Amino acid sequence: MTTETTTTETAAQFVNVAAYKFTPLDRLDQRRRTLKARCAELGLKGTILISPEGINLFIAGGRAEFDALLAELRAEPPLADLTVKESLSDRQPFNRMLVRLKKEIIAFGVEGIDPAGASAPKIAPAELKQWLDEGRPVTLLDTRNQYEIKLGTFAGAVDLEIGHFRDFPRAVRALPAELKRQPIVMFCTGGIRCEKAGPFMQREGFENVLQLDGGILKYFEEVGGAHWQGECFVFDSRVSVDPNLAETPTTECFACRAVLSPEDQQSDKFVAGRSCPNCWQSPEEQMAATIRGRHARLAELIDPLPGGAPYDNRRPINVPLKYDRATLLEFLDGLHPHVGREQWRQLCEDKGRSIGVVAFH
Repeated sequence: MTTETTTTETAAQFVNVAAYKFTPLDRLDQRRRTLKARCAELGLKGTILISPEGINLFIAGGRAEFDALLAELRAEPPLADLTVKESLSDRQPFNRMLVRLKKEIIAFGVEGIDPAGASAPKIAPAELKQWLDEGRPVTLLDTRNQYEIKLGTFAGAVDLEIGHFRDFPRAVRALPAELKRQPIVMFCTGGIRCEKAGPFMQREGFENVLQLDGGILKYFEEVGGAHWQGECFVFDSRVSVDPNLAETPTTECFACRAVLSPEDQQSDKFVAGRSCPNCWQSPEEQMAATIRGRHARLAELIDPLPGGAPYDNRRPINVPLKYDRATLLEFLDGLHPHVGREQWRQLCEDKGRSIGVVAFH
């Protein structure tokens, strides 16, 4: 280890870790309880997702504490080869520790995609860099959402213009047919989305699809920022890191969650914790929005007006002793003669047909 690296690690208090593994997991409730208690004991914060298809985690804490957790995770046979991507920071980027059970560790919504059983082949960061250095013909496909791509991507990468990963299948089906025969390297932040995107594209007929092993973060870690333009969005309070895996001045709007560059933060419409150029409203616009909200709430309350729509008023009734052994029709007509015997008969027969009773006597 070089002196420079040692100095950096000494200055940094927290190791930030991203890791995932697609593998069948059982005893999910027990795993959740155990992990939550252990992370609390070790002082780790972040999010761990557990599902029948595997585990996905973003956590931060002290080096020794994380190493202890990682050793315990790898002691489980399904997670023995769990690989991690690391970066360092001088502050804790998470506010709390969450361990959640999910149907999928990355929401995709397409049945029959099983990364644990079959995934697209991977290309190492160093090999991709070599391809790009040589100018090798290849299509770089960014599988991330547009707000992430806004901060940075590979030079010349294809932007699918999606707002959520669930939109990926639709966007892939709209790609030019000639791409199905050309080499494609897809990439995302840490690699997990490509684990599902790759098999899906193969199922759609794309013949030569590779996924960047470890995603953008592993690329930064191993080869730096070659052929990359901008920053990389990360899912914690750091918001973004540069190719050196260092936190950038980019931030996120508290109100609308828009990603804000340093230039955006210089706008007079940026008020920390309140607004940004994307969501700022003038006093007149704020008043109009308030009035629209009130009108919408009033419309919900008065449509329909209370009592304005017919409904069944069901109430229990007691049968007086004098109607013992009387027929239902005799009882109803005697108790409520104002309705009329024939109307009671019709109501009884209609109800009887609806429940399979032929007639009332």
